[in-house]
Amino acid sequence: MSDTPSLMQSLDARSRDIFRHVVETYLETGEPVGSRTLSKGGIHLSAASIRNVMADLTDLGLLASPHVSAGRMPTHAGLRLFVDGFLEMGEAGQDDRAEIEARLKSAGRDLGGVLKEASSLLSGLAGGAGLVSSPTYDSAVKHVEFVPLTTGEALCVLVNERGDVENRLVKVPAGLPQTALVEAGNYLAARMKGRTLREASTEVRAELTQHRAQLNEAAADLVERGLAEWAGEIPGQERSLIIQGRANLLEDSSAADDMERVRQLFDVLERQKGLLEVLDSTREAEGVRLFIGSENSLFPLSGSSLIVAPYMNAQRQVIGALGVIGPTRLNYARVIPMVDYTARMVGQVLGRRGQE
Repeated sequence: MSDTPSLMQSLDARSRDIFRHVVETYLETGEPVGSRTLSKGGIHLSAASIRNVMADLTDLGLLASPHVSAGRMPTHAGLRLFVDGFLEMGEAGQDDRAEIEARLKSAGRDLGGVLKEASSLLSGLAGGAGLVSSPTYDSAVKHVEFVPLTTGEALCVLVNERGDVENRLVKVPAGLPQTALVEAGNYLAARMKGRTLREASTEVRAELTQHRAQLNEAAADLVERGLAEWAGEIPGQERSLIIQGRANLLEDSSAADDMERVRQLFDVLERQKGLLEVLDSTREAEGVRLFIGSENSLFPLSGSSLIVAPYMNAQRQVIGALGVIGPTRLNYARVIPMVDYTARMVGQVLGRRGQE
């Protein structure tokens, strides 16, 4: 929230104290906070004085009342002010760190297993849904080939110098000769070996457009299909998103309006492309990013917060992102450091894996 400093300056000591107590109590209970609760819980003012301050905070857009006679709860703007201006962020707790390290280590060397375990542990520790995007590697290509399968399909195989293998099924015309598969594989291998997928793909596409005669029509079409199907930096390729713990989002959602917000959130989770784009938008960020409610256009009405951090390879290159999505009353002081630490540990695990 860009106007956090000016808002902080506009609040006197009494307003800040009451605001902080309202938010902390709300995050703990999930219920609107009344003036009597505050007067009995450490605010040494009359209930009437507290109500006046809460009314001022409501006029500033920091608090809101769900019902006329109810207490107050922080708005999304109020939560942002609390996180940016009041919350003291430390390291992840010792118990959380120990569990994160143990579970990621137990996942072994399998890339999919490590990422799935990261999503699962974030879900369990934070009480929301854990999200992990699959990594994108800018590693040089080591091997390329097309393998014939059943009629109408072939397997395009790409191996990079890290040893990561990408396999994709492509449709091929019935009766396509084996020579076309060999020719397409040799063509790509000659132009891509020792170069990254990003470096080679643009040039290969341009060469196909300008000099298609170097390949017969069937082989040229197969090369284009292979480029379109491989994961990584190829435009239009959908990457995977691992989501664990959707059921956690149903807890404490008994009211009809709460269930409607959860339904909207589930719709967003099903449309993974938009969520992947949000996670990828954090790739240039340093450390953790937090989206509260309407700050994220994907779920402005779902009453949710998204905490995301990028993870890196051994060369300190960002290759993916992970995080937690949950209700706006998440325990930010615990979850933000937890997400940050998980991202660092995933990067270390993947870094060791690439060196083996």
